Amino acid sequence: MQGTTAEGTHGIPAQSAAYTPTDRTVPTRSANRASYDRATVHAILDEGYVCHLGFVRDGAPVVLPTLYGRVGERLYVHGSTGSRPLRMTGEADPGLAVCLTVTHVDGLVLARSAFHHSINYRSVVVHGTAYEVTDPEERRLALDALVNHVVPGRAADSRPANKKELAATAVIRLDLDQVSAKLRTGGANDEPEDLSLPHWAGVVPLRTGYEAPVPNADLAAGIDVPEYLAAP
Repeated sequence: MQGTTAEGTHGIPAQSAAYTPTDRTVPTRSANRASYDRATVHAILDEGYVCHLGFVRDGAPVVLPTLYGRVGERLYVHGSTGSRPLRMTGEADPGLAVCLTVTHVDGLVLARSAFHHSINYRSVVVHGTAYEVTDPEERRLALDALVNHVVPGRAADSRPANKKELAATAVIRLDLDQVSAKLRTGGANDEPEDLSLPHWAGVVPLRTGYEAPVPNADLAAGIDVPEYLAAP
């Protein structure tokens, strides 16, 4: 479900190629690394597995790591119906002000000086108001998107949630409106006077990917590794 175009998705119209910068989405530091390109934002979101959802509870900040899924211009997060932050997003209330972030670390940047050590990264920050999803069709769409976000194609290759499971699951949505990406690439930015120092400088690339799938001990005989896992 991820990557679905916004047009025709629950009435969301087609969008321009870039998000509009706002006071919340323009960084106060290294603003030249910010990007509002819609395709860049979507690509960073679609490649991630875990987001961090921040909100205020009882006057104190809370940040929770959780899974998410994207459908067009909406992000979906799910959890237990007993979860207090998810209960705070009910449609009868004004919703829950949140900040959602996704970050990829692509490389360790080692400089000649300790001060200029850094990382190469891609990140997305989304500000907005999260609301509970109550429409049954949208809930199914969102839950499929969450499963497919982790492993594309998996929703169709697993049992859908039953009534009991659906009753225990809350889903919230966050529209992609106040959004920015931020990226760093390249090597170390050492001071000119440090270039002759006898210390190695450069980038240690990092990468993520599937390793060989490990079958469950109680897997029935004759069930092979699905094609979508056999060729990552």
